[in-house]
Amino acid sequence: MIKKKIKPLLPSLREKKRYLAFEVLSEGKISDINDVSDAILGSSEEFLGQLGMSKAGLMVLKDKYDPNMQKGIIRVNHKNVDNLRAALTMVNKIGKGEAIVKSIGVSGILKKAEKNYIAS
Repeated sequence: MIKKKIKPLLPSLREKKRYLAFEVLSEGKISDINDVSDAILGSSEEFLGQLGMSKAGLMVLKDKYDPNMQKGIIRVNHKNVDNLRAALTMVNKIGKGEAIVKSIGVSGILKKAEKNYIAS
């Protein structure tokens, strides 16, 4: 039996994504990215619903979170950047402490988002 390779999608048919850099503002340090991710995804699901979440294709990049500066990056579909920003404003609790999540900037390239928004 001969295995055939699946053809990759053309670039014009691929989902376009953006990288939204965010900052967590809180009284104490929040070092657990899982708590941050749960809060962001929970508020996004509450705002967008399950269908909106699937269309947005949200992904909190856990390896790009800096616990010292409390900054991180979320990958999102290019059509849903504004919806994600609105959902971030609804985060008011992370873990057991009160916190807010602020959008810093958006980029189409992950490396540029890291350089311009996280490293500074």
